[in-house]
Amino acid sequence: MFLLAAVTLCCTVVAGTFVLFEPVVAGQAPEKRVAENRPIDATAEVPVRVVGAPFVPNVNPRAR
Repeated sequence: MFLLAAVTLCCTVVAGTFVLFEPVVAGQAPEKRVAENRPIDATAEVPVRVVGAPFVPNVNPRAR
């Protein structure tokens, strides 16, 4: 229990330190980060790299 309390206290101190040094701009909303606005072509064929042997399902459980 003591170890849990100590780790929680240390993490809280580290997080609080980061919050204090974070640049704060009064009256302005933070920049909105968005991905590119282009649509993704889901029908495009993308080359896929296969690593290892191909998967073959075991349809006969007695044969291993």
